[in-house]
Amino acid sequence: MSPHHQPSTLAALGRTWVEAWNTRDLERVLTLYDEDAVMTSDRIPMMGFDASGTVRGKAALRAYWGKALGLIPNLRFTVIELFVSPDSVVVFYANERGKKICEYLRVNEAGLIVQGSANHLPH
Repeated sequence: MSPHHQPSTLAALGRTWVEAWNTRDLERVLTLYDEDAVMTSDRIPMMGFDASGTVRGKAALRAYWGKALGLIPNLRFTVIELFVSPDSVVVFYANERGKKICEYLRVNEAGLIVQGSANHLPH
């Protein structure tokens, strides 16, 4: 379990996460993640990755997000709100299509993301 992080530090991580995605620089995004990070999303199986909806490790994240970036050339996130806890930040944002999404990002002691979960509205 990671120690408590300052709310301002976690909020800054949330803003940095959005800025990194908006550059479309996958390696910049991945610098925010621990080598063993896990990501869960209902989009993972839809994109032909693990049927459980979870990918594990930076190599799997790189493959999944690399494919996604290729399919969304105009990707753009706009922060609506940031929510923090002692070891996580939830980024509530709108994407380039106006869809609202909550991204839960839990961090380790070093402040790197170890767990992510994209939460979409039910279909």
